Amino acid sequence: MKLLLLLGLVALAQSLVHRIPLRKVKSLRQVLREQGLLETYLKQHPYSLAAKYFSSRISVEPLENYLDNEYFGTISIGTPPQEFTVVFDTGSSNLWVPSVYCSSPACRNHKRFNPAESSTFISTNNSLYIAYGTGSMSGVLGYDTVTVADINVINQIFGLAETEPGAFFYYTPFDGILGLAFPSIASSGATPVFDNMMMQDLVAKDLFSVYLSKNGQSGSFVLFGAIDPFYTTNGITWIPLSAETYWQITMNRYVSIGGEAIACAFGCQAIVDTGTSLLAVPDRALNIILSILGASSSGMISCSAVSRLPSIIFHINGKDFPVPPSAYVMESNGYCTLGFQGMDVPTESGELWILGDVFIREYYVIFNRANNMVGLSRLP
Repeated sequence: MKLLLLLGLVALAQSLVHRIPLRKVKSLRQVLREQGLLETYLKQHPYSLAAKYFSSRISVEPLENYLDNEYFGTISIGTPPQEFTVVFDTGSSNLWVPSVYCSSPACRNHKRFNPAESSTFISTNNSLYIAYGTGSMSGVLGYDTVTVADINVINQIFGLAETEPGAFFYYTPFDGILGLAFPSIASSGATPVFDNMMMQDLVAKDLFSVYLSKNGQSGSFVLFGAIDPFYTTNGITWIPLSAETYWQITMNRYVSIGGEAIACAFGCQAIVDTGTSLLAVPDRALNIILSILGASSSGMISCSAVSRLPSIIFHINGKDFPVPPSAYVMESNGYCTLGFQGMDVPTESGELWILGDVFIREYYVIFNRANNMVGLSRLP
């Protein structure tokens, strides 16, 4: 087994695979809570997570789970390269960063792309407008070389933000977003970065994989073009997509706690989303979960009770995928809260759940565009 693993790692190093490290920082929720501003901010900036997954007359790409974004990586755009910190978001498809054309407060305290300083930039007359639950971003589209890890994607279309109204973007520790979902949901028909990686033959395989470390540890990454065998020693369960929009799958059995089915008895849909930190669940299921676990309506729970809490089991494609209390309870400054958020969005195929970072931290996740599947391997 050790020999096979070693051979796999050697093959991995020799192929067209590219690892980009992710770093974990304090979430906006943690920062605001430490400053005593959280309650006021939540009242002034209401947010609906559900809007991210349903379109209207304008392109909707709400910002990942409001206040709990934590994992970011660095990319560069242009020649010579200009660096930006971005969220690698499997729940959206556009790449955008602030630009020097933007004078909004949220742009002024973030890095801004200057097209005049890039010899490879190509301008367009096409505009981009993306609505968020806490504000919006408008700008123009352009083309330039985008470097992710050591991958140089030429003629990549991206958004140059000209306005970022609202207070939310001002406080975020990242500059922009790099979407990794399907072209079908890209605003303004822009080709996503990973699609260009595939078309330009820059990756060994048409897939990427994600590892998110736990408890503030380092080592998180997105790996383009390969599966790292070090993280798949427990085997891989492959789950076919139910839609080629988001990374959406069918949970064709129930969700259970302590052997008792609490939701999804007739099947439901789930989106695997690195850009959502919490587990977003239907409102009815959330109320049941809070009651069973003995939490308040706001999700607060006694830290002393955590060791006695049960795992939540997701039954997907004939396999069980547990999420233990060590994953779904978050502790900060002596307070313990459950990592769930309510969302009431019915679909044609049943309820919708969002399997965000609370879930993903328990599994090595493979996003396979070659076969349109999600692979899950439970981490040790």
